[in-house]
Amino acid sequence: MLAERIRHIEQRILGACERSGRRREDVTLVAVTKTQPAERINHVLAEGLLDIGENRVQEYLAKCEQLQPHRFHMIGHLQRNKVKFIIESTVLIHSVDSPALADEIGRQCVRLGRTCDVLIEVNSSGEDSKFGVAPDDVPALAEHIISIPAVRLRGLMTVAAFMDDPERIRPAFGMMRGLRDTLVAAHPDQHIRELSMGMTNDFEIAIEEGATLIRIGSAIFGPRA
Repeated sequence: MLAERIRHIEQRILGACERSGRRREDVTLVAVTKTQPAERINHVLAEGLLDIGENRVQEYLAKCEQLQPHRFHMIGHLQRNKVKFIIESTVLIHSVDSPALADEIGRQCVRLGRTCDVLIEVNSSGEDSKFGVAPDDVPALAEHIISIPAVRLRGLMTVAAFMDDPERIRPAFGMMRGLRDTLVAAHPDQHIRELSMGMTNDFEIAIEEGATLIRIGSAIFGPRA
């Protein structure tokens, strides 16, 4: 069942890439493993999906040693006091939403003698229930992150509003692409390219609007209990 679902998602990704004139290799599928046991995640890893995303630090730590080789993305809200627990294992933190969090990531990187790639989380919907900075605040936070030697800004992330008609989300994704392109123009030496946007309900539209990372959970694993 998992393999069949993954094949179906791959077909949809390919279709979205073809419609928008993009290459399949320019889009990374991150399997969202929230609430999933290690055994089930390992089945997905065995299918070749090596990028997994977790929302909670504690949940990842509880099962990471049971997992087959993988690339860990921190996609949920990250508290500063939890940074030290995941800084060695994460390939990308998607959810940097304050200068203070960026500073803590920098401190932990210096402590370990490593660098860390991060994305700025943007509240593209304006919903109070969502984390992220306002679009107008992105340039200032980007400047701050770029000033931290051990932290590398790679792009932007958003959790779009849920709508019955995903087409209504397209303008928000287009706005995110515009924000990313503005950062690229302002900082051409920083290798800013990533757009983490699109989930089970809207990932095809996100790809058509420029997503480079899509985060999919229930379409792979089925509805959560």
